[in-house]
Amino acid sequence: MGSHPVPVPTTSAGREGLVALLARPGRAVVGLDFDGTLAEIVPDPDQARAHPGAVPALSRLAPRIRSVAVITGRPAEIAVRYGGFAGAEGLDGLVVLGLYGAERWDAGSGEVQAPDPHPGVAAVQAELPAVLEEHGASRGTWIEDKGRAVAVHTRRAEDPQATFERLRAPLHALAERHGLIVEPGRLVLELRPPGMDKGVALIDYVRRTGAEAVLYAGDDLGDLAAFAAVERLREEGVPGLLVCSGSTEVTELAKRADLVVDGPAGVVDLLSALAAAVSDEAA
Repeated sequence: MGSHPVPVPTTSAGREGLVALLARPGRAVVGLDFDGTLAEIVPDPDQARAHPGAVPALSRLAPRIRSVAVITGRPAEIAVRYGGFAGAEGLDGLVVLGLYGAERWDAGSGEVQAPDPHPGVAAVQAELPAVLEEHGASRGTWIEDKGRAVAVHTRRAEDPQATFERLRAPLHALAERHGLIVEPGRLVLELRPPGMDKGVALIDYVRRTGAEAVLYAGDDLGDLAAFAAVERLREEGVPGLLVCSGSTEVTELAKRADLVVDGPAGVVDLLSALAAAVSDEAA
């Protein structure tokens, strides 16, 4: 079965990042968002599953590089289950950083490490239904309990974008009252504790692993912090490659990326191509 060639980034910084990853794969970290990057965005997030080619591609790539980390707003355990990562061949070193890095699941132990829930999350959950009703959230708007965070989805509402915009200000006010922040996404507003984002999680992970090159792929506004982290690491001398899992919904990320691929299928093709390109390298 033939492999696609590794696509060429459109920026010089991205090309440097790719060259460094291919030259020293054993010192490279690959960070990946889950929804919209490894899994297609679907109307019901509970139905999201990793692209069928994701685990096979990661199983080929992961043993040949320093580490693969999935960094997601979902609880780590949910991402592991929906991704089919547990027990997958070649993924015994995989790490899933859930809830923007607040939780960590290691494939080696199969356990999740997490802090105690922020008390503001329970308070927000108790008040949310009344706030949504007061501000005319249309039918189809629904609340997702993430344990250490709570998300309001408008994708299934009668006018998803209008509902999303209408709820921004009241949800920011609600979050602020209880010491939380709001993380906007693709037709979702997530209320969660401050101090953790994908950028903080990625920089901490890269430094902990001693990586000398980093690739990060994402698709959403929550991934902008990880993009900024890669840009910061570049300034510190760690080459990096920014990949956008192409979306017509989030153009801001595509503009910042060194490489835009065609959604999760494009991400899988990229991971497969990287695995083929470093197959002769010692990890």
